[in-house]
Amino acid sequence: MKFSKTLVTALLASAATSVSAFSTRAPAAFVANSSVRSQARSFQTSSSALQMANVMRLSDPEESLLSGVDVFIFDCDGVIWRGDSLIDGIPETLAKLRAAGKKMFFVTNNSTKSRAGYKKKFDSLGLDIPSEEIFSSSFAAAAYLEQTKFKETGKKVYIIGEVGICEELDLIDVPWIGGPLDNDKVPDMGPGGKLDHDEDVGAVIVGFDRHVNYYKIQSAQLCINENPGCEFIATNTDAVTHLTDAQEWAGNGSMVGAIKGCTGQEPTVVGKPSPLMIDYLADKLKLDKSRICMVGDRLDTDVLFGTDNGLKTVLVLSGVTSEEKLLSQENTITPDYYTDTINDFFVESHAKVEG
Repeated sequence: MKFSKTLVTALLASAATSVSAFSTRAPAAFVANSSVRSQARSFQTSSSALQMANVMRLSDPEESLLSGVDVFIFDCDGVIWRGDSLIDGIPETLAKLRAAGKKMFFVTNNSTKSRAGYKKKFDSLGLDIPSEEIFSSSFAAAAYLEQTKFKETGKKVYIIGEVGICEELDLIDVPWIGGPLDNDKVPDMGPGGKLDHDEDVGAVIVGFDRHVNYYKIQSAQLCINENPGCEFIATNTDAVTHLTDAQEWAGNGSMVGAIKGCTGQEPTVVGKPSPLMIDYLADKLKLDKSRICMVGDRLDTDVLFGTDNGLKTVLVLSGVTSEEKLLSQENTITPDYYTDTINDFFVESHAKVEG
């Protein structure tokens, strides 16, 4: 299975040729073919069929990486920060990249915050990142609804997730229920008990939710199973996430899995490794994909996002993926290079290149 490269041919109808086209609102329209939903559902990790290849540790970053890259796309959790702790040396490295004339975007599959919320997080960590460089999966969910003209249906969205999705849907005037409003609700499960669901729900969005409960799961399954045409949308399917820097925590894949289990449906996934944003960058900013580098700590989202979309890729070991896992025979998703942190982009002689 393969996700069509034409899923999104235009992220913003009003976009010109500048990065500032990312406004505080989701894009007004996307152009997609009539099979966008079925194609999105059929998206698969095509790279997983590849044989394990040698992976080189980044050695001479200027010659092997920086000279051939105009744009860096950075994952956030595990690359820029862990939980609420900034990784040492990041501000200096980002400043050096800007001084070298590199464009940068920060892409996170965590949907708990909107773009405005992530801007506040960057600010709180002492990082002055323009809001137009931030792309969250909560925004991607709203953008997808815009692209599929969901508002024109007059339907509502039921949310399993946190305030980030709610804020992004508010920006495009799409009505929603659930989310934080259902955090403390408990269904009647006594004799004859039932949960009445809203028949006007036309889509269920499942994002990371630290307050997920049985009420939300039951509401979502009723909407998907009983409302004709109700679409199941996932912001991402990450197995684990960094809530704190002390350990890994169950990610949105666990919540998406619960809804898959009770509906038998596969979701439309809008976060990485969906090509939504990369198509915008390449098409609207007239960028050569071969001169864009995806940098992340996950093989199945970050690196796959890059390899499936024709980008250079760097895996950092500052997040969830260990060197042992990367180099194991079982792993078939391989980046161009790997290194400890992005600070190594400016180390003249990190180590001898290893194959």
